[in-house]
Amino acid sequence: MSDGPHDIALFPLQTVLFPGGLLPLRIFEPRYMQMVSACLRDGESFGVCLIREGKEVGAPAVPHSVGCLARIVQWDMQQLGVLSIVVRGERRFRILERRVERDGLARAQIELLAEEGDEAVSEESEVGVRLLRAIVDEGAGARIEQPLRFESASWVSARLAEILPLPPAMKQKLLETDAGDRRLDALCDFLRKQKVRSSA
Repeated sequence: MSDGPHDIALFPLQTVLFPGGLLPLRIFEPRYMQMVSACLRDGESFGVCLIREGKEVGAPAVPHSVGCLARIVQWDMQQLGVLSIVVRGERRFRILERRVERDGLARAQIELLAEEGDEAVSEESEVGVRLLRAIVDEGAGARIEQPLRFESASWVSARLAEILPLPPAMKQKLLETDAGDRRLDALCDFLRKQKVRSSA
């Protein structure tokens, strides 16, 4: 996808998707079944955004303006009327203009944000790498797509932000952070503060 403006379907959720992340979803509302069918047919992505106001089901929710493109990598329909899919996060984007179609599906004109670099992990942020390695060793690796890239601050910070039970607003702020090393530094600062609080 080129860096110019694009028109995409939006899927507002109570979760944040990061580039390179895997997210399983269950689709049953007609507007999203049609969206997924069109994306599979045309080989296109849709946008996942954290909900700012509203709910996942029913009336169209108002999303945060920064989200992540989602490409379907697996799909299955074991139960009639319920589609199970897994999406992979691609590029981050910002919504320029949003509209709601007659069927309740939100679409938006978006601009793609700069692709993250491959900044090295700083010595101060090695604690984040050690934590992620421990999580993977305990069996969470199935939720993380290969190859594992523990040397990349961007990759480590995105995987930690997905896995850790952080408040959605914090995950959104991390998604909006342009540099992977700054995101990892912020995460490690948060973890250190939590450790101090728990030991106090």
